[in-house]
Amino acid sequence: MLEDLIRGWDGEEIVVGFDEPSGTWMFVCIHSTRLGPAGGGTRMKSYAQPSDALQDAMNLSEAMTLKMAAAGIPFGGGKAVVAVPRPPEGDERRRILLRYADLAASLGETFHTGPDVNTSTADMDVIAERHAHVYCRSEENCGSGDPGPYTARGVFHGIRASVNHAFGSDRLDDRVVLVQGVGDVGRPLAEELATAGARVLLSDIDDERVGVLAARIGAEVVPPGDAIGLECDVYAPCALGGTVNAETIPELRCRVVAGSANNQLAEPEDSDRLRDAEILYAPDFVINAGGVLYAWGTESLGWDADTVETRLTGIGDTLAEIYTRADADGLGTHAAAEDLARSRSS
Repeated sequence: MLEDLIRGWDGEEIVVGFDEPSGTWMFVCIHSTRLGPAGGGTRMKSYAQPSDALQDAMNLSEAMTLKMAAAGIPFGGGKAVVAVPRPPEGDERRRILLRYADLAASLGETFHTGPDVNTSTADMDVIAERHAHVYCRSEENCGSGDPGPYTARGVFHGIRASVNHAFGSDRLDDRVVLVQGVGDVGRPLAEELATAGARVLLSDIDDERVGVLAARIGAEVVPPGDAIGLECDVYAPCALGGTVNAETIPELRCRVVAGSANNQLAEPEDSDRLRDAEILYAPDFVINAGGVLYAWGTESLGWDADTVETRLTGIGDTLAEIYTRADADGLGTHAAAEDLARSRSS
């Protein structure tokens, strides 16, 4: 199955590692280096099969190629997945991360990485002991720190642009926004939305985490099983991808889908299904580029804080351009965003 996936992929390179003591598979997928070294996060997650982990890494690396191009960052797309049987802790986590770091380092300057799902700035500090091209290390270790708030800031600007296109005004006063997943990005996004006057609904599998946040910002908690079908203006998926698919789209009761999760659509055709349902979709690789803009801009391109904020605000401008293209050409917004990204990479 792994061989079939690799043979059918249109990317440039895949390196595979296996840590026998822990049963951990490691995949680094380089989708494109046309614009520069491949950049993308390192994700740690459990999967039913190694092939599922490889497929995830392939899909994510292709999305990174599009993200870098759409954001105007001179890097290509890559992604790493560390597929663990269970979340490691302590010495075992450090050992697995160093084993993975050796694999990433074997690619030299080709692969630049940072944190992703279930990895942190502390993990990047460990990986950087063996791999030279690591972003978002802790500030104590001369890194740029946690990119999550910057991803959230970009999504916030993207939601405003999306609301403007859907409702004719970018004001969020009394707009109902459901944030699904209140982790490193969903939490600061919910805070910004509440400050802007939105009525914020929160949903997360961690009852304690979501309850504390809801009490602090005056939000309402929605059970995870009820999130998809809840009536709202904006559904913001900020956890894992794949929640927007052929089965869930008929259940959606929102006007806009705009969140930070990667690979929100289960398949490209879901963009057309959303269009047919008259639901505006903010393509994930555009709206969630804030963390990349911050980390790569700060650490590689020499941007200051004002430049970063200008580029984060520009995410909304890019989405507005995509929506105009989609309307003019009769396309789903995902296809229009891909066209834009390819035009910027040619």
